[in-house]
Order: sequence, then structure tokens, then C-alpha cells
Amino acid sequence: MSPNARPFADLLAAARRSAVHLEMRDRYAVGDEAEDFAAFLRTGAANTDPARSFWPQWLPLVTEAVARGVVMRRARIVSEPVTDYIRYEHAITVLNLRAGEDVRWLPRRRASDLALPGNDFWLMDGRTVQFNHFTGDGAWAGKEHTEDPDVAALCATAFEAVWQRAVPHEMYTV
Repeated sequence: MSPNARPFADLLAAARRSAVHLEMRDRYAVGDEAEDFAAFLRTGAANTDPARSFWPQWLPLVTEAVARGVVMRRARIVSEPVTDYIRYEHAITVLNLRAGEDVRWLPRRRASDLALPGNDFWLMDGRTVQFNHFTGDGAWAGKEHTEDPDVAALCATAFEAVWQRAVPHEMYTV
């Protein structure tokens, strides 16, 4: 695996059929969300303005990929009761949906018998995997990628198993 993974925008631009993301963390400490997350904790309301935070960089990537026929699916495995961060993430997911992503949620207790990779990942076209690494407190720690067919197959199988059990965003309440 290469710790010098290509920029995500390049990976997504190269995708032709699919881009799937499996998230397994209950907490992220991503700097570009810090202000909006703090406001959510104070007010209980999420800022879903697409011009805020990281959205101006993310949304065009997604809408362009979806426009050229890439199916984007995101599955989130979460502990229940959910953390404050997951409540925030659930509230802002409306922007992912508007951009064309399909999002589902799987309570962690329903994933106990699934074989899952050790890290969150993106899988492009079933062949390129980008693993995302985080510290114990949820801070970004880096990424690595591989095109090893066995690793890609593991990730594809894991994602599909989660996807089949997961609850569509519109039906999952926090």
C-alpha cells in the first residue's frame, strides 16, 4: 500500500462507475467542521448552507461525478446511542443527498458478524481503495491507497454486506 495516496479529487475524477465510502468511526475531529460542530452543540441546529465549511470543495466533486454516471454510496456504522458528532453528521447529511450521494446507517450491534477492514475507506470502481486513518480522538492522521485486487475485493464485499443491512438515511433517526 502506498502512504502517498493521490488526492481524493483525482481518485473521484478517475471513477467511471462507482464510488463507495464505508465510515466506521463515531467521532471525527476534522478542523474544517470544528466551527459548525461547535455551533451545533450550542444550538442543536445544523448549518446546512452549502457555502459553509468544507462543502464548497466537496459538493462540486460529487455533483460532477454523479453527472457523469458515477453512483456514489456512503454507509456509516454507528454506535447507539449515537454521539453528538453523529447527531451533527446526520443533520448535515441532507447536503450529501442533494449532491447525489445515497447514504445509509447501520447500528454497530447489527455489524458484529461482518468481516470489516480496520479503517474507513473509499472504493472507486471496485478496484482502487483509499484507506483513511484517524487518531483515537478522531483527528485526521493520513491516508493510503492500494489497487491490490484482494484488498479491493475485501472492501467491496464488506461494503455490500453493510449496505444490505443498513437503513436508508430518510428512515434512520438519531
